[in-house]
Amino acid sequence: MKIGSYAKTIVAAVVAGGVALTVAMGDDTLTATEGISVALAVLGALGVYVVPNSTDSPKR
Repeated sequence: MKIGSYAKTIVAAVVAGGVALTVAMGDDTLTATEGISVALAVLGALGVYVVPNSTDSPKR
């Protein structure tokens, strides 16, 4: 397994989770709803890796 091929995905997931966690911890408490928001941000970033790039070129 080459980490280099997953590097952008890992960084995107960490950044998305970090941003969501920073916003959620604004009041120094983490509620269940805020925890779910952080998890969804991470999963959304990881989901981008699963969807393949389109092979069709855009029509101009």
